[in-house]
Amino acid sequence: MEQKTLVLGVIGADVHAVGNRILAYAFSQAGFKVVNIGVLSTQEEFIQAAVETGAAAILVSSLYGHGEIDCCGLRKKCGEAGIGDILLYVGGNLVVGKQDFSSVEKDFIEMGYDRVYPPGTMPERPIEDLRKDLGLIGNGAELCT
Repeated sequence: MEQKTLVLGVIGADVHAVGNRILAYAFSQAGFKVVNIGVLSTQEEFIQAAVETGAAAILVSSLYGHGEIDCCGLRKKCGEAGIGDILLYVGGNLVVGKQDFSSVEKDFIEMGYDRVYPPGTMPERPIEDLRKDLGLIGNGAELCT
């Protein structure tokens, strides 16, 4: 079975590296090939890494609260780069202040993200979602954990 590649990183001026490393480890242990572009990453760096590696998904993390600004337009840029149908996941502390997560999720879905995760989401949830969204569950191609 072909190993699916994921591009993972922390977008914008955010330097929260610990969660990024935990996610990279968890996705690797779940059987994915992880291309971790690290912290302080631009939209263009996510896209370039995805194009170069033929990634199946881009996973964007943000903890400093400016994800709403940093993430806007990524889906459009993916389309311009020829990867408009790539899975886009985003998670963390995406907005400044306390806001109802359902409203935050709605805004990011409207921006073109496929899945949106609140702060404190454990890696098992996006791993399960990736397996579903990539068709790795239910077709005999389940990954070992």
